[in-house]
Amino acid sequence: MKKFIADYVFPVNADPIKNGIITVDDAGKIIAVDDGLSKPDHNSIKIEKLEGVICPGFVNAHCHVELSHLKNKIAPKTGLVSFIKEVQGQRNGTQADAILAAAQAADDEMYTNGIVAVGDISNSSVSIGIKNKSKIYYHTFIEVFGFVPDKAHEIYNNALALRDEFKALPTSITPHAPYSVSKDLFKYINKLSNERPNIISIHNQESAEENKLFRYKMGDFVDLYNFFKIDISFFRPQARNSIQTMVPLLNNKHNILLVHNTFTNLKDIYFVKRFDRKINWCFCPKANLYIEDQLPKIDLFLGHGFNITIGTDSLASNNKLCILSEMLTIQQNFSSLSFEQILPWATLNGAKFLGIDKDKGSIEVGKTPGLNLITGLDGLKITPQTKVRRLI
Repeated sequence: MKKFIADYVFPVNADPIKNGIITVDDAGKIIAVDDGLSKPDHNSIKIEKLEGVICPGFVNAHCHVELSHLKNKIAPKTGLVSFIKEVQGQRNGTQADAILAAAQAADDEMYTNGIVAVGDISNSSVSIGIKNKSKIYYHTFIEVFGFVPDKAHEIYNNALALRDEFKALPTSITPHAPYSVSKDLFKYINKLSNERPNIISIHNQESAEENKLFRYKMGDFVDLYNFFKIDISFFRPQARNSIQTMVPLLNNKHNILLVHNTFTNLKDIYFVKRFDRKINWCFCPKANLYIEDQLPKIDLFLGHGFNITIGTDSLASNNKLCILSEMLTIQQNFSSLSFEQILPWATLNGAKFLGIDKDKGSIEVGKTPGLNLITGLDGLKITPQTKVRRLI
């Protein structure tokens, strides 16, 4: 066994502990969490005294590991539609070895940055070998695209076949976004939730153009469909934002993660609250700045009882896969939010969404959550000098 003593321990499920002591076994399981006041007998157990804050391992609720080879290849701040065109154009011309090497490097980077679990979007089987060997827990969201209703059955069957390739790894089939999934395809995904527990992760309102499409059938997304030679003559504008069109198409058996939410407004949030749906929100602030140069209005989402999580998105839209860096970006732009408020978003809330909170997300006896040391905080404020070091 081993003991870690730090200035503060943030269990997340309980109040911070000043001069906290954590005892772990060789497998990283939490044996005890103490406040240090009782001066427990350390006997011959190895003790590591640390300056800083110990918290649970981070949960990256939204990532695209298989896009890691696109790092520094797509120009920033050109908007989502331009970004989509670039991703589709560049990913098809990359050698398999380069894709694998970049994905493996991304897995190593996340592990070093204290990430213990990832909700990862996949469109292929390329990441299976990496995930099978990884020290990180992965839930793979097999993503479906298909705005044309006639192809819904074929697309769904292809997704089922890909899910079978992942075998014992945790997987689910998920819609990509409101603008890329037909009502028929949503019906197939709803049917799946009747057969087995299903969690889904959907890109939501990442661009103002998405709302413009659903309200008026105008804007850059109409040009995008023309670019890809997709006939959307069947589509009728809804005179409401995309989220208000999509949420009624989902049933209450899904546990739903809405990702990005850059252009979600208060009316949208109240609309979602009126429906009997299990909604979680995920913010990927650095990717939002990279693509649209705009952040979601995070303060609007507070106080409604929703589960809020944090993701990194992919290296196509980010310079690193680091949850602490995302937390810094949030705190720099929403100064009223404290480290203590944001930390559950980066740990326990993500674990709850992925269904692994019995083992991850908080420092509790019997869990193996991983432990991170956070240094360089300024009065419990994250600064550019704040660092994360994985302890176990």
